Amino acid sequence: VLAWFLLNLLFRDKPEMRVMGLYGCTHKTVAMGVPLINAIYEDNSAIGLYTLPLLIWHPMQLVIGTFLAPRLAAYVEREKLRLAADEDVETEPKDPESLDIPKDETSTFKVAET
Repeated sequence: VLAWFLLNLLFRDKPEMRVMGLYGCTHKTVAMGVPLINAIYEDNSAIGLYTLPLLIWHPMQLVIGTFLAPRLAAYVEREKLRLAADEDVETEPKDPESLDIPKDETSTFKVAET
């Protein structure tokens, strides 16, 4: 959950990177954890018990990731549509007649001549 919110700060306008970061942050525990445990406890006879939580956690990550994948794909599509709509609104030129500015105040705007 913390990774999701931190990735939102880093990749506000890139939903694909946010989803990629979520999977990347959570799915490297076995690849890094088992060699690290082996290096730290190489002479310990209970090394199998130390790796057991990682070996249980990894299949749980796969199941949870599989459950979340279609929801995250839908999130990416929604965000792409929202970002495209926001971009269209920002780039759309405003018609001066549609702005709610009183007529007498429009004369106070002067264009600098060069």
